[in-house]
Amino acid sequence: MTDLGKAIMLFGVVLAVIGALVWALGKSGFRGLPGDVSYQGEHVRFYFPIVTCIVVSIVLTLAMWLWRWFTQQK
Repeated sequence: MTDLGKAIMLFGVVLAVIGALVWALGKSGFRGLPGDVSYQGEHVRFYFPIVTCIVVSIVLTLAMWLWRWFTQQK
């Protein structure tokens, strides 16, 4: 049961760090990566961060791959 508690604590710390990064990027004026779809009409605003989603997916895939590789090295 203590392993579950440690995992939950680690997840909380990682989530807090990601939240701080997102907040800091928003404050710095970051509006996404080139290639993100953005449309603003008279009464509608649409934004789909397709390139940002791809980059985040690649980074998370690499992180999970590394996590699995390190945990199997025991």
